[in-house]
Amino acid sequence: MFSREAYRPTRREFLSMAALVPAPLPTPLIVPVHLVLDRQAKLRSEQLDRFWSRIWPQAVRDLGRCGIHLQTSMRTADVLRPPGREPILTGLEPNAINLVITNKLPTQWDSGRALSGVTTLYRGYHVCMAALDRAHCHELPFVSVNTCLHELLHVLLLDVFEDRPKGLLGQAREFRIDTYATLLWLFHEGAAIRNAAQIYVDRMRAPVQKPKFAPGYAVTCSRDSM
Repeated sequence: MFSREAYRPTRREFLSMAALVPAPLPTPLIVPVHLVLDRQAKLRSEQLDRFWSRIWPQAVRDLGRCGIHLQTSMRTADVLRPPGREPILTGLEPNAINLVITNKLPTQWDSGRALSGVTTLYRGYHVCMAALDRAHCHELPFVSVNTCLHELLHVLLLDVFEDRPKGLLGQAREFRIDTYATLLWLFHEGAAIRNAAQIYVDRMRAPVQKPKFAPGYAVTCSRDSM
């Protein structure tokens, strides 16, 4: 028979039971992302299917693992490529990461290297561009990671506020991004990404300052994944 006296666990038992209670999940960090579909691009249906069913969901899922929630909007706009000039992007939104979905990067931004994406500060807008002719999911740790995740990390880790270094320093920055992406992909480790992303969101919410460069001038910040 059970005693009528209420059972009182010992301190050790109480601490053991408390350890079994899962820690509360952190409040999601909301990051606005504006998706811009380039209507000038000759995108095949299979490319779009692969992007929407595999590449983009994989990036969203990985960032969600470190408590970053992408609040998305979308529109169709144009990437105009006048000869001998920087591209002209339409449909961009302030106070958001603009992810432009196109077929290939403008030659002025990838120097004809047929890269899968690029991140840039364009007329005060934060722009990532994914070229679906070469964009891909995770392929090889530390070397070839999800194109969208790679580009978004250039923004969330604050690279977008700086010009990309040349030479070995530029290559080191790319490897740094791929390392963070790999740790998130394979080990779900993203505390440093979330901390930097919080700084980015706070900075993005600050009063907007006019760009210090002339209208029409785009500052390419990252080379992007191959």
